[in-house]
Amino acid sequence: MQPPGMGGERIAIYGAGSVGCYVGGRLAATGSDVVFVGRERIAAELRAHGLHLTDWEGAALDVAPDRLRFETTAAGAAAAGLVLVTVKAAATADAGRELAAVLAPSALVVSFQNGIGNAERLGAALPGRTALPGMVPFNVVRQGAGRFHHGSEGRLEVARDARIDPYLASFAAAGLPLVRRDRMEPVQWAKLVLNLNNPVNALSDLPLAAQLSDRAFRRCTALAQAEALALLAAAGIAPARLTPLPPAWIPRILRLPNPIFTRLAGRMLAVDPHARSSMWEDLQSGRTTEIEWLNGEIVRLAARLGRSAPVNARLVALVRAAEGGERRAWSGSALLAELERAA
Repeated sequence: MQPPGMGGERIAIYGAGSVGCYVGGRLAATGSDVVFVGRERIAAELRAHGLHLTDWEGAALDVAPDRLRFETTAAGAAAAGLVLVTVKAAATADAGRELAAVLAPSALVVSFQNGIGNAERLGAALPGRTALPGMVPFNVVRQGAGRFHHGSEGRLEVARDARIDPYLASFAAAGLPLVRRDRMEPVQWAKLVLNLNNPVNALSDLPLAAQLSDRAFRRCTALAQAEALALLAAAGIAPARLTPLPPAWIPRILRLPNPIFTRLAGRMLAVDPHARSSMWEDLQSGRTTEIEWLNGEIVRLAARLGRSAPVNARLVALVRAAEGGERRAWSGSALLAELERAA
């Protein structure tokens, strides 16, 4: 008998954008029964081109159009035993309501979304089903014509639960082994702190590697991260260690001059020239970003503590302005001066 998802129980990707198409595509390419649920524009692209998936280590997988099943309504997920939710955080509640109308009580749901609390929001909308928090640490760039590129290191993580165990073989076969965690909240906060670089990358209009090679841009990220880490400490929240460096060290390393930074933090530049943040992609496509669920989460944490988060609040404002068509390509020195004034 084949493992679930590998010719057995179906896996649904709900919200098939860059991350969803990449993760679901690798599962489909290695024998899993996958259905993608997303927008018609993505469905048309995949019908025409299929999927071509690459990663920063040189992997390349293809899924022909006739091997892809893509639906544009929640009904497409009805027969799935496992549903991976990859919609933007703003759409979480809607996704939960739509899935509640079609999923079997036995269906397992995993939130592979940015931000804090999405699994809880899904669970509230899905009474009787299990919704597990998960985390996608790596960057995926949509390159058009069905091409999706995984541009940085990291492994998928999910809350430890026996109901996910039957699917472990499917993810391992796809080259996406699942790391299981007893507590996901520290992991999610750690990912959020790392993602505070997303608006800096989006406003730089540079690939991640080029942006991280610029000390002024790194200092912008360090300001946002140091502010966030101080607030997390005040709230009694200890972020997990997701990189070779402890979270508290990262802002200090980012501030170092380029020659020292390159020597000490070479692995932080372990991204290829194609990698960019999802926030940059959203601005390029004219979509609303996830800024409120990243830097905005730090602003809300500060408010709950009776404090302020001026650097993260200014980044929220700048990205909101960019969504409205205002300045998008900042120099490192100009953005740093703007954030230092806010601080």
